[in-house]
Amino acid sequence: MDIVIVRGGGDIATGIAHRLFMSGFNVVILEIKNPSSIRRAVCFSEAIYENEIIVEGVKAVHVKEIKDIHQSINNGEIPVLIDEVGECIKTLNPIAVVDSILAKKNLGTTRDLAPITIGVGPGFEAGVDVDLVVESMRGHNLGKVLHTGKAQENTGIPGIIMGYGEERVIRASRDGIISSIHKIGDIVEKGTPICKIEDEYINARISGVIRGLIKDGLLVSKGLKIGDIDPRGIKTNAFTISDKARAIGGGVLEAILYLQRRNNKC
Repeated sequence: MDIVIVRGGGDIATGIAHRLFMSGFNVVILEIKNPSSIRRAVCFSEAIYENEIIVEGVKAVHVKEIKDIHQSINNGEIPVLIDEVGECIKTLNPIAVVDSILAKKNLGTTRDLAPITIGVGPGFEAGVDVDLVVESMRGHNLGKVLHTGKAQENTGIPGIIMGYGEERVIRASRDGIISSIHKIGDIVEKGTPICKIEDEYINARISGVIRGLIKDGLLVSKGLKIGDIDPRGIKTNAFTISDKARAIGGGVLEAILYLQRRNNKC
């Protein structure tokens, strides 16, 4: 059984996995034990907590052991396995490995892991530690497949929506355990308490729809992004894959098909 392994299950990785699955690939997602995804309604990583999640018609299921992966694939699902360092990769012998952890550095993906290796965003160099790199920075080159060189470095500046950038990001004001007051998909006004960390409330800095909010009960550190608000106020946007994730997913699909064609000619 030909398998593509996607490292990471956040919103960008989910967009990639969804695109590959819909294009006919058998996809396996590798995640960490306690993922801290923000856009949880569209993150296959949520299967770790909820056992399963459906994103735009595609079901991902948390599998506990490697032996359960093939049955999950045969059921028409995307299996999600806790495997932070990729120990199962040799056993599964995938045709491709896509590193979409978005850690802004390479956490251990090398070209010898599979016949095809793709790195998403900064931290990878095409032809050195992966075969190809896909650009993750918003702008003219978003989703572009890089055959040489590296993706643009992360600026730390959120994308602008209706003139709002950093204002739409919800950040932790202190270290502590988070508990939510509102949920993903809620429409809120500027100044509304969104959540609290220990006994300190975190208020919305703009009005809009809560597009993402980190899971209750997680320990967060001061300054960490824990949510975001979409000023467009369209609730369905909170429950569908973003334009950015779709563009990157298209780039990954192009990269895999290109390398398959090239390798078959060799």
